[in-house]
Amino acid sequence: MAQNNNTNDLVVKQSSGALEQMKYEVAQELGISFPQDGYAGNLTSFENGSIGGYITKRLVTLAEQQLAGQYK
Repeated sequence: MAQNNNTNDLVVKQSSGALEQMKYEVAQELGISFPQDGYAGNLTSFENGSIGGYITKRLVTLAEQQLAGQYK
């Protein structure tokens, strides 16, 4: 298996579970079958980019709501 050279360090370590869950939720919403074992090597670059883009969009929306005092 390939070595993971991920340099994206989480600022809040406890958020990793929520981010993993969000990844699967977004993939399901987009109709992409994300493997339960977490290996995404069989997905296309477009599919992986779509998942990452929607996660980013959702996180920015949550942050904007929180900054505006609307998040509950």
